[in-house]
Amino acid sequence: MNLQRLQKITDKYRELSIGVLGDFCLDRYLEIDPERTETSIETGLPVHNVVRVRAQPGGAGTILNNLVALGVGQLVPLSFAGDDGEGFELARALRNLPGVCMDSFLQTPERRTFTYCKPLLLDPNSQNPPRELNRLDSKNWTPTPADVEDHLIASLRSWIDRIDALILMEQVDTAETGSITRRILDVVSQLAAKRPELCILADSRRSLRDYSSVILKMNRAELGVLLSGDPLSVGNPPPDIAATKVAAAELARRHGRRVFVSLAEDGLLGADPNGEVVHRKSFPLRGEIDIVGAGDSVTANLTAALAAGASLAEAIEIASAAASVVIHQLGTTGTASVAQISALLEHDLG
Repeated sequence: MNLQRLQKITDKYRELSIGVLGDFCLDRYLEIDPERTETSIETGLPVHNVVRVRAQPGGAGTILNNLVALGVGQLVPLSFAGDDGEGFELARALRNLPGVCMDSFLQTPERRTFTYCKPLLLDPNSQNPPRELNRLDSKNWTPTPADVEDHLIASLRSWIDRIDALILMEQVDTAETGSITRRILDVVSQLAAKRPELCILADSRRSLRDYSSVILKMNRAELGVLLSGDPLSVGNPPPDIAATKVAAAELARRHGRRVFVSLAEDGLLGADPNGEVVHRKSFPLRGEIDIVGAGDSVTANLTAALAAGASLAEAIEIASAAASVVIHQLGTTGTASVAQISALLEHDLG
């Protein structure tokens, strides 16, 4: 793909409307200065002084951040947060992003806001990136209430004819506790059947087994699980690239939709139901890396590129470049702009 073709694809981003249905969470970073460590008079334990707090949307919000960085014209978060302080922070952060329509984002006292609290230990001499300590997570452990599901379903139905693509992002580990439940997936399948041309791409850290009529994005281990046919199986990932190509092609044929497989340092692979398979090796490393957010960047860039008319190979090329940009951003969940992607591809082309 040359730079002229890249520009033709990315110029369409500003005209796109993309919905993001999934688990939005708050990423809260606590920056700790080790030189200000004290000892508690009451307990005798060390006191870690936080010198800076910053927060940004995480989970499905990371995908949204990446779409914002790409300049997508309209973004529609279809999700919920708690009616709590974390929910206030999350909703405020989302509202402050350009192009985001919050009409369908629900804040409810029936749920708590999914939060990743990440303590970061600063380097005293500022020579090294912060070191992340043990996270403090806040999640929902009970099933998503029916009235919250009703809201999400109504919102999805109202938007489905007004968007150019839909991303499904399941971040929760426990089934039925987040924004994507069995009932909501049934509605997605019905709507996908009515709009087969709509780009609907799904990514789930739990399981993609119940996702039908949508594009699937996964890692190599998840590919092995999906091909096993046993809902209780942990699956065996394909042992090499050649086997992964065969497995991805077989899953795409069975599923009837495209399949994308992230391969970490081995790059990104995509398969079409018609038998086309494309593999793109990772871009060379350019220094220290942090892989947090790379998968979400791939999801966002694949969706935007496909919605803008990119081919299978072009979408993989763009998403691979975006992931390379993101992993070189340390101590944060990064994003990649069109300018950064273009610069990397230009360098790669020589």
